[in-house]
Amino acid sequence: MIAFLVWSAFALGFVLLGLYLLCSKKEDPKPFGFWANAEQFPVKDAKRYNHALGKLWCAYGAILFLLGGFLLGEKGSALPLLTILGTVFATLACMIVYVLKIERKYRK
Repeated sequence: MIAFLVWSAFALGFVLLGLYLLCSKKEDPKPFGFWANAEQFPVKDAKRYNHALGKLWCAYGAILFLLGGFLLGEKGSALPLLTILGTVFATLACMIVYVLKIERKYRK
């Protein structure tokens, strides 16, 4: 149960980050970085870019929360492996969507 609560807190963090990007009302927003320790590329429309990234983070957080449900299985079961494998595939899917859709669409 504790693992699920911690997992849910991290998932909620991604959703909150996504909501922050979706609801930002800044007139001249700075593009939000996706990759850690990498310079942000020049963006055509920072507001729409941040909006698209916000949708991605919200979806990723929701998927992580759902995958965390497998942590509630019986002690000693193999269900937590589904959480781990699902997270790997969800993270890869998130990166693919970012590179093929968002970055390609908004890069100057």
